[in-house]
Amino acid sequence: MNKIKAAVVGLGRIASLLEDDTLREKPCTHTGAVAADEDCVLAAGCDIDEERRRLFAERWKVLVYADAAQMLREHSPQIFIIATHPDSHYYYCRLASQMNVPVVICEKPLSDNVNDARKIVSMTKQKGGPVIITNHERRYSEDYIRAKNILKEGSLGAVVSVRAVLYMGRVKKLLDMLWHDGTHLADALMFLTDGILKHRGSCGAKLSSHNGTAWLEGELKRFTANQHENKYQSSTPNSQLPSNSEIDASRDHCNLAPIPVIIEIGAGRDHLVFEIEFSCEKGRLRIGNGVFEVLESVPSPYAEKFRSLKNTGGIFSGATGYFANMLKDAAACAKDTQRTPVSGAIDGLKVIEYLNSVKKWH
Repeated sequence: MNKIKAAVVGLGRIASLLEDDTLREKPCTHTGAVAADEDCVLAAGCDIDEERRRLFAERWKVLVYADAAQMLREHSPQIFIIATHPDSHYYYCRLASQMNVPVVICEKPLSDNVNDARKIVSMTKQKGGPVIITNHERRYSEDYIRAKNILKEGSLGAVVSVRAVLYMGRVKKLLDMLWHDGTHLADALMFLTDGILKHRGSCGAKLSSHNGTAWLEGELKRFTANQHENKYQSSTPNSQLPSNSEIDASRDHCNLAPIPVIIEIGAGRDHLVFEIEFSCEKGRLRIGNGVFEVLESVPSPYAEKFRSLKNTGGIFSGATGYFANMLKDAAACAKDTQRTPVSGAIDGLKVIEYLNSVKKWH
């Protein structure tokens, strides 16, 4: 069987260099995932930086290019991986569409602005347009998939509220944290609840600050039977973009109670934290980087006629498969271009819309 060819543009950390991190689960880069997948083969890489091209060619033993169009013409990959800065994502997605690449994996955030994100989504709606996967890697991570199933099966009861925390070091600007790892945080919240995250207000430090803590107040609007997906994706013909009013109108007809959310973003710490805590009717679930905790309500050992939370002992161990699973999804889309990816362009747009609404508030 012929292997599925993949090519990469942007040969930096997430494309290749992080494979040198001895502590990370492997594969932990796009190229590492391609190299580890038996159905795929790495065809070529592209970067405007000569040193990056040299390192990539030495490590992966493939041809490298300074021009992405030339690379796509000469190799005709079925999967095109975009690992460049967000302000170039629309350009490369459009290039892939023009050159009939069937599947694109695009790094998060999908774009640096909502207008370009909408245009990228529009490409996927056009006849013969590419399948575009947004690298929201937690949708592919086995621990997050397990957490989603726990919440869905109902043993903890309904989700009552959500608290999320993001710390990314001492002096990184809060808004940069939000647009970098906050993209994963926002998408994980929507993935785990099948909701759409909406911003309502904020307090604390300004997001333009390099210190302090900001709290973002919001809610997750929810629909049953993927109602929001149908309205979000099918509200207009393939050749048109959904308007803001059409999308907002579809969201206003949610038929489940919204879940209140508070997101804490802080600088001034010498450590990284990425965590989400779901407070439920009958327990609590907490998940994040290196964290997986499930607590259930039991009769309290401390006071009569009260109930307390007890750790169930449910932990997650082993590989999460986050990059490997994403590439398998892309390979499956290359074989069947009618397949809906686990993390599509529409999911990338939802995150950009949320981030944009937060940015506007400030």
